[in-house]
Amino acid sequence: MHHLISHTSGLHNNYSFDDDLFIGDDRKVYSQIEFFHKYILRQPVETPGSRFNYNNSNYNLLAWIIENVTGMSYEEFLKENIFKPLSMNNTEVDDGIRVLVNKADNYSRDYDKWVKAPYYNEKFSIGAGAIISTCEDLYKWFCCLRDKKLISEKKYDWYFQENLNTYCYGLQHSTVYGTDKYWHGGDHMGIQTYIQNFFDENLCIIILSNNESLNQYKFGDSISDMLHNIDKKIPEKLVEIPISAEDKIKYCGTYLEGKIKVEEINGKLYFTRFKGNLYIEIYHVGNGRFARRYQEQINPYVLAEGDDGIPQFFGYRKVSSQE
Repeated sequence: MHHLISHTSGLHNNYSFDDDLFIGDDRKVYSQIEFFHKYILRQPVETPGSRFNYNNSNYNLLAWIIENVTGMSYEEFLKENIFKPLSMNNTEVDDGIRVLVNKADNYSRDYDKWVKAPYYNEKFSIGAGAIISTCEDLYKWFCCLRDKKLISEKKYDWYFQENLNTYCYGLQHSTVYGTDKYWHGGDHMGIQTYIQNFFDENLCIIILSNNESLNQYKFGDSISDMLHNIDKKIPEKLVEIPISAEDKIKYCGTYLEGKIKVEEINGKLYFTRFKGNLYIEIYHVGNGRFARRYQEQINPYVLAEGDDGIPQFFGYRKVSSQE
């Protein structure tokens, strides 16, 4: 349990580009047994406890453990033991089927237009996501952690203790402004989240977005800086640096079939995802680095050239040029 919650289990991460779960098997009819045997019950890639590696497989397995120990579904367990006691009346597990009142759609950029984010079967997110909520309800969760409402103080001490990479159990710990900050964020298919908890200051900052236009961490940290009287520069977009047509076409091609591709269309470069179903415009910011046109990035993409002069993207060598 410790290794699962602290992300030190060494389990295989099924969200890698090489696997076919994301925008692959997740489009099929969900079977817990098949999901478990194909993606979770695999040879560990590392010795448990040797390294921190954030991995949703840990959360998938934890949710199934809850179901097997309690005899309740994961959704029922959360509802009866967390959502109801805390009056989190607008928080639910999204099974992808039920109509959820006031649920916002999530959006991505395709070329220069907003579109609904590609489909994802939320059943595959068990334990790792698929929960909808509101800022008001998440503030109730903050108050629960601040006031240690649901479990004993001894268990909260265990919950907040640091493990590898300053990660506790579901929260990252940092020391800033002379106080403790417990935080977590995430993004998935057009959804971006970030929560910062300063329990000693009774301060909670929550960011929820249903599109991909901002960097929630940079935005949230800027808010906390201002609240702590730290001067902040106005955020600046990464400056576009001209690139020759010859260099531009050099980067174009397929890096991983059906998953990673760079194309030039009408003089613009696009990172093409999901077998050509989503075109993300990127622009050159210098030294083989590229940023998304419509999304703020702290760390641009790097299309590095190997010793043989062939570009690499996400660690994959270009295997074919643009046709």
